[in-house]
Amino acid sequence: MSRVYNFCSGPAALPEAVLKKAQAELLDWHGAGVSVMEMSHRSSEFMSILASAKARLSRLMNISDDYEILFVQGGASTLFSQIPANLANGFESACFLDTGAWSSKAIKEAKKYTKVSVVGSSKAQNYTTVPDFSTLELDESAAYLHICPNETIGGLEFADLPETNLPIVADLSSTILSRKVDVSKYGVIYAGAQKNVGPAGVVICIIRKDLLARSSDDLPAIWNFAHLAENDSMINTPPTFAIYLADLVFEWLEAQGGVEAIEQINIRKAQALYDFIDSSNFYSNPVDPVYRSRMNVPFILADESLEALFLQESEAVGLRTLAGHRSVGGMRASIYNAMPMEGIEALIEFMRGFEERHG
Repeated sequence: MSRVYNFCSGPAALPEAVLKKAQAELLDWHGAGVSVMEMSHRSSEFMSILASAKARLSRLMNISDDYEILFVQGGASTLFSQIPANLANGFESACFLDTGAWSSKAIKEAKKYTKVSVVGSSKAQNYTTVPDFSTLELDESAAYLHICPNETIGGLEFADLPETNLPIVADLSSTILSRKVDVSKYGVIYAGAQKNVGPAGVVICIIRKDLLARSSDDLPAIWNFAHLAENDSMINTPPTFAIYLADLVFEWLEAQGGVEAIEQINIRKAQALYDFIDSSNFYSNPVDPVYRSRMNVPFILADESLEALFLQESEAVGLRTLAGHRSVGGMRASIYNAMPMEGIEALIEFMRGFEERHG
């Protein structure tokens, strides 16, 4: 069977060139006689892979020496706890902006470690927009401000940041490397790999070095950001193959022209799909147009009873994983960096035909 267009929100599509290179190197990495999956994480071979991944990511995101790059295990959801456990030490509270399901999950976990101050929420608007930043009730004595600039489930994204002197902690799981980000404006950036970076199993954590001093020795060593930094993310065996694949994705991104180039492609992909949805009376998108995500495009059919048929027919023509998240229903197309424009065009063509047949 030929490869399909995979619109899954994560684990998501990987660039085909990356998969082919990994396939070619699977049994014998660069003449080492072993697979990356088999080599010691302390070996010179893997250490070169780790160094390459960090260097490429630094170039792609223009990360200064003021920041440490960590490769953390447990998924981004683990960071919901790990961040307050490290950064809220010595502070009475942490501030959170509530813009969707992942913000809410981060808030729930942080409450186990510190007092949480929700400085603004769009829950009353069913998370279809972003609170006016001028109305946020920020406590400048708090440990940090946590935001989720792209809500994968709701398909909401924002690029501007609130004005504050607090370190901004951002869950960029769905947007990392999809658009330019000024890293210097953040205290911590973290992102699960399985959307724009690589396979599930590793989390990128970019943390400003001065914040490492907040980590308490009372924390488990594997959770302690300072210890992780001191040990180059290798307190225990890191997810070596996931880091290797991330490095291949970073290499692929550099070959595309970097983040600036891929951002322009992402703008064109998202605009084409939103333009089609907006031109139709059969499909609709519930999100405030100002805050529509470039990465995750939810849409609703005018006749909800046709959803199962839509999914059945789309799957049959090689358009995979278009069901919306179980908590919200409807449809969702996740169109991360690896999704080519041809995939968007194929989806639009199918949606147009489905509307003509059933509208």
